[in-house]
Amino acid sequence: MSEKSSSSGSDEDVEPESAQPLEFGGVLSKWTNYIHGWQDRWVVLKNNTLSYYKSEDEREYGCRGSLCLSKAVITPHEFDECRFDISVNDSVWYLRAEDPEHRLQWIESIELHKAESGYGSESSLRRHGSMLSLTSAASALSATSTSSFKKGHRLCEKLAEMETFRDILCRQVDTLQKYFDSCADAVSKDEFHRDRVEDDEDDFPATSRPDSECCHNNNGSKEKLFSPASPKGINGIDFKGEAITFKATTAGILSTLSHCIELMVKREDSWQKRLDKELEKRRRVEDAYKSAVHELKKKSHYGGPDYEEGPNSLINEDEFFDAVEAALDRQDKIEEQCQSEKVRIPRLTSVPPGDVYSSVSTHRFATKVEEMVQNHMTYSLQDVGGDANWQLVIEEGEMKVYRREVEENGIVLDPLKATHAVKGVTGHEVCHHFWDTAVRLDWETTIENFNVVETLSDTAVIVYQTHKRVWPASQRDVLYLSAIRKILATNENDPDTWLVCNFSVDHENAAPSNRCVRAKINVAMICQTLVSPPEGDKEISRDNILCRITYVANVNPGGWAPASVLRAVAKREYPKFLKRFTSYVQEKTSGKPILF
Repeated sequence: MSEKSSSSGSDEDVEPESAQPLEFGGVLSKWTNYIHGWQDRWVVLKNNTLSYYKSEDEREYGCRGSLCLSKAVITPHEFDECRFDISVNDSVWYLRAEDPEHRLQWIESIELHKAESGYGSESSLRRHGSMLSLTSAASALSATSTSSFKKGHRLCEKLAEMETFRDILCRQVDTLQKYFDSCADAVSKDEFHRDRVEDDEDDFPATSRPDSECCHNNNGSKEKLFSPASPKGINGIDFKGEAITFKATTAGILSTLSHCIELMVKREDSWQKRLDKELEKRRRVEDAYKSAVHELKKKSHYGGPDYEEGPNSLINEDEFFDAVEAALDRQDKIEEQCQSEKVRIPRLTSVPPGDVYSSVSTHRFATKVEEMVQNHMTYSLQDVGGDANWQLVIEEGEMKVYRREVEENGIVLDPLKATHAVKGVTGHEVCHHFWDTAVRLDWETTIENFNVVETLSDTAVIVYQTHKRVWPASQRDVLYLSAIRKILATNENDPDTWLVCNFSVDHENAAPSNRCVRAKINVAMICQTLVSPPEGDKEISRDNILCRITYVANVNPGGWAPASVLRAVAKREYPKFLKRFTSYVQEKTSGKPILF
């Protein structure tokens, strides 16, 4: 996980307290789909955006997806301490950190980016100036206005006419202003000249004045002579013509304004109708969105890791089966690779004396163990060949698998029974390896982890184990008592019988939890050793022994899943399990002394 500065802007523009949070990056497991499950991805938190890449080395090729965190909802998982979900509208990312501490670190960093980088926060308002908002608003208004007037050519033409009239009116106002200024100057000069003439008449006799400045009227009196104004006005301006033009221009402006108002009133109705339609559309979309969010909260996101199994599940049986089969195929490939690379460590496990296995124990579950042993000896060894209730579903060489279809409250509880014959091993050896917890993980590939909760005796233990999850089924756990017994033959011609029975019990140190669905089991591995006499005086070798195996299993999965899927998986997995286990026992006992 790495951090580095990613704040933007200069020191003059950004205050220290408003700097953006540091860039945050690291490896998280991201849920892809129900086929590929969890995949490691390089995730980067920067500038209020969460992006992911296939790996850190591929960042230069661009991210594979990103989420804006402004409206993101971060939800820590209720049961998985390493997982958290991020949802934005209908987009959901399922992420897992390597441990709870890293999950908390990621959640705190994302919340910090939301608080410091989201629009509307105090730091955001300091970072983004008002001019940006004004420019954006003006651009939006301009774009809206342009699109609104595309169909209103007449209104555009009238507006253009208004521009023309404005230019004409401005020029006319300038011309008339010049004329009025000239008139004012001329009147001022004329009054000044008139005052001087009157003063001169008072100071000098009238005879001294030239005749050119006076004229005689009909009464013989003298009158001051002033030059009349030019009909074109002062400075050659035609005042009357300008006045007529000015009047026409103002009339045109008023007419055009009236026309514009009329057009806008007509278009207002159209705009109002369009607005009402858009508001109605928006209301419908909001209602649909609220309904979808409500439904989304009621159930997990489709295709997500929490898509629950159950009778009301939206995933159909074909998709359920495909997902389960794909998960099992992946587990098989991983197991094959591990087996090819694994170097088995020899484990020396002490084998108690033979009489220990045949004696009745005295622990608190002893009575229950004896009851289970007797039931298996009575019913499990019965031949099922002529029983119509048992169906032969698999036959491969010496191995035969039978099934009896049983359902209770919609849950499949089909009992399974398998018979097999394995050369070179004894019933004691087979049952010992099936019961011994020290070698359990060497041959059992479906277990995620297990531990011995309590050791009751040398031949009985209580075991808690969780099985690997096969999505979309929920993860299962089992708490059971495992006991190994030797049943002595009542007839000297019959072989002794070795038996391991595993049945569910309750224990205060392993109470059911919400993380897993608790399954119930009643399983028995019953073995008998057949010995063929060696030739001559030769000692008995592994070539002379044959183990006849009867395996019975009654499993209650503890929850609903499609019946067809459960039966198909059982038909596929039980024969593989029996082959894998018997091959393991043959490999472990090869070349070693025979243990009868």
